Amino acid sequence: MLTIIYLVAITAEAMSGALVAGRRNMDMFGVAFIAFITALGGGTVRDILLGNFPVNWTQHPSYIYLTITAGLSTMVLARFMHRLQKLFLVLDAMGLIAFTIIGCNVAQQLDYGLPVVIMAGIITGVFGGILRDTFCDQTPQVLQHELYASVSLLVAVLYLVLQHYDVNEDMTLLVSFSSGLVMRLAAIYWHWSLPVFRYAPERW
Repeated sequence: MLTIIYLVAITAEAMSGALVAGRRNMDMFGVAFIAFITALGGGTVRDILLGNFPVNWTQHPSYIYLTITAGLSTMVLARFMHRLQKLFLVLDAMGLIAFTIIGCNVAQQLDYGLPVVIMAGIITGVFGGILRDTFCDQTPQVLQHELYASVSLLVAVLYLVLQHYDVNEDMTLLVSFSSGLVMRLAAIYWHWSLPVFRYAPERW
């Protein structure tokens, strides 16, 4: 189930990356690159930081074909994307949670400690979007809008707590996934966000 959600998620992330590239008037190569980096960048950064080689997507060429095809297809389907905005939000939320849980699992398999496992989950969940926005010369959305990285953190903690208490694996996945999805969608609907730090030297 998590694998299916992962494939759906990287497809949706690739398409969202392509739309951002389109807003920056990039050519086909730029669109394909941003789509790829948005979908697979988080896992790439995680693997490099954890020393988990070879990097995951290098062993699964189908991920490359899928994300680039999704990105380039977006150029054709862009005129219909506004009708699918709500669907994209749901798919993005599912991707965030799936990426987070997968990131935690990878770090656990490498026998890292608890703080590193949590950070690996968060990096996998949010770093694709950070790379996308960085390459597109804008402040990363995951750090300034409705709860996003915070949801990744909470999902990682909940997932690990349930594991600690030896909850059934399927139940752990179900509870973590559904709780994260509800939190993310609620944050979007009610515009929940963390307090914003505004530093203005002239005020002090």
